[in-house]
Amino acid sequence: MKKSRFTESQIVAIVKEGGAGVGIAELARKHGISRATYFNWRSKYSGVTVSELKRMKELEAENAKLKRLYAELALENAAIKDVLSRKL
Repeated sequence: MKKSRFTESQIVAIVKEGGAGVGIAELARKHGISRATYFNWRSKYSGVTVSELKRMKELEAENAKLKRLYAELALENAAIKDVLSRKL
């Protein structure tokens, strides 16, 4: 997936600027984005503050870590059960 030129905090600022009454065509020209990009960002980031965005990223990272840990433990548990069933 292509990496955005803008950080998420910049995107939130652009969306807030659009919500403050600046015209969409002017925003698109000023920041070098398309109208479709602005509307996609608005649907994803409207109503979100930078601090909420940071917290959400932290939670996503923690969730990914926990999923990896669970997968490793489930695999280990399955291997132990397999070994124990062979011995009996």
